[in-house]
Amino acid sequence: MDGVLFNSMPYHARAWHLAMAEFGYDLSEEEAYMHEGRTGFGTIQILAERQGLHATREMADEMYRVKSAYFARYPDPEPMPGALALIRKMQAEGVMILLVTGSGTTTLLAQLNQAYPDVFSPERMVTGFDVKKGKPDPEPYLMGLAKGSAVLGRELRADECIVVENAPLGVRAAVAAHIPTIAVNTGPLPDHVLTDEGATWLFPSMQALCDAWPHI
Repeated sequence: MDGVLFNSMPYHARAWHLAMAEFGYDLSEEEAYMHEGRTGFGTIQILAERQGLHATREMADEMYRVKSAYFARYPDPEPMPGALALIRKMQAEGVMILLVTGSGTTTLLAQLNQAYPDVFSPERMVTGFDVKKGKPDPEPYLMGLAKGSAVLGRELRADECIVVENAPLGVRAAVAAHIPTIAVNTGPLPDHVLTDEGATWLFPSMQALCDAWPHI
């Protein structure tokens, strides 16, 4: 969702940087992009271990609450240019759209329905509330295949799908689930960070992907 459907990652990166600084952790905005897709607890665990500390669940919950408070100060993020047009192209071809996101925002569905009407529903979504491991583990995308299978009434195979990802850890998770993956570099990271994780295609924006679809 973040960085693919909404231009929200700059807000997330800044919120992570400011919140972690309050707790004495060094997390640059650029590094926040490298952790995109992890659960909040997973990111905080890594930062704590780097400083020789152990992050308890209670500690991580408080840190994530502060991060969320910083994020809430920013205006609602704009939909990513080209994303809705791409979805409409796919829908016209009969492509089923599934959302696999690490976000655990309680207002997620309302945001999606406002920006992307008649696209997403709970039975076609995997969120941070659903998973135990999160990206870069393939669990979220395997769960997406399972949800797609339930909608179709038959097994949805990995080779029938394409993942659209903007985060290196998300690309790694999709590749580990054996799903062909399009990387869209909507952030500040070098292109090779996404292709090194195994992305089959690379585009500089959602609009560029929309313009190229379905001739990729």
